Parts: sequence; structure tokens; C-alpha cells
Amino acid sequence: MTRNRQRLTRRRGIIFILSAPSGAGKTTLIKGLRSIYPDIELSVSWTTRGRRDGEVKGREYRFVTPRQFDLMRAKGRFAEWARVHNFFYGTPGRQLDRCVKGGRDMLLDIDVQGARKIKRVYRDAVAIFLLPPSMRELARRLARRGTEGRETMRRRLANARGEIRRIIEYDYYVVNRDVKEAVAALRAIVEAERARTSRVNRWSLEPLRSRRPRVVHEQRSKNQRSG
Repeated sequence: MTRNRQRLTRRRGIIFILSAPSGAGKTTLIKGLRSIYPDIELSVSWTTRGRRDGEVKGREYRFVTPRQFDLMRAKGRFAEWARVHNFFYGTPGRQLDRCVKGGRDMLLDIDVQGARKIKRVYRDAVAIFLLPPSMRELARRLARRGTEGRETMRRRLANARGEIRRIIEYDYYVVNRDVKEAVAALRAIVEAERARTSRVNRWSLEPLRSRRPRVVHEQRSKNQRSG
């Protein structure tokens, strides 16, 4: 379906924003969505936080020192930046502009502060908020990670409540009860947004032209001659 649509239209690239409280399963769903849409580019943010086990530099994040981050911010390298849990995160601006102008879609994994800033600049960006089934389940997931102490968990849960209150600023929400169902919901959003006529810059109806009527006409002519 998507391939046929690309043959019919030329459109601007779409910025998909995915925000979620810590522990809601955002990383897992991003992997699931990109396995379906490998053409959606993932924006790799810069951050001052340390690298976690299993993370690869340049894949999940680009890791820098606070001083390096300040220099990049002063040079206007970020489309948006925010302080989250005492660390700084920044979204590269040039990459976004290139994707939108080139008709390529991009996925941003950013928090509610960053989402608000991106929507101010890119008004047709699609903001999706990922919800846990409940706050109790969110607490369980954070505990299972085993990477935070009790005080850190308490702070993350408090931040989660504040983030969820701002869900009305988003275009869509998805509840992550089951990974497959949540990925299917994200897929439906992507398909719907890619099909919006308002995003199309140019239409090309050439692929819709069919030669079949001419073949039928030729066959009828042969029958008429034989009769």
C-alpha cells in the first residue's frame, strides 16, 4: 500500500514524535515500529547522561559532556533541547530539516518539553503519547529494570504523573498493555498520516492509467472480423 502511494504522490516528510514516561516501553515499541517501517529514520539525540548497559554510542544517543552540550546549544545546533532528570537532551536541527524537505519521515523519541517545542516549529508534526496500563504497572516496570534506587523511582513516578497531565497537547495516545497491539496501533497512525491529502506536494496519476480497456477493444475487433 505504501509503495503504491509513493508512486502516486510526492509529499513532505513527516515528523513523528513519541513521548512516554520512563518505563512505559517506548524503546521496545520503537524497535517494533521500525521493523515494519525501516524507511522511517530515527533521530539520534545528544545527551549528557551516561551510557547504559547495552546502549551503543550513536545508535540510541550521542553522548557528550555538559560543556560540549553547552557549546552545541550556543551554536544553535538543536531544534529543541530540554533538561530531564538532571540531564540535558537535544534534537539535531539540520537532520530534521533535510528529512522534511526531502520527503523522508523521521521518528523523534523526546519528552513532553521537547514535543511542545518541536510542534511550535513544525506545526504538522504528529505527536503520539505512550501510556502505561496503570501507574501501578509503571512502578512494577521501573522496579524490574533494577537501575534506579527508591528515591529515583519516586521522582520518576512523580514526573510521569506530570507528563500524563499534558497528554491533551498530543494528537494521539496509545496504551501499552500488549506490545503487538501497541505496535499495531502505531502502524495505523503512520498509515493514516501518510495518506493525508494535505501533506501532498504533487500528484502523479500516471500509475492509475490502465491498458486493459485497449486490450479488450482489440479482442472485440478480432471477434468481429472472424464473424
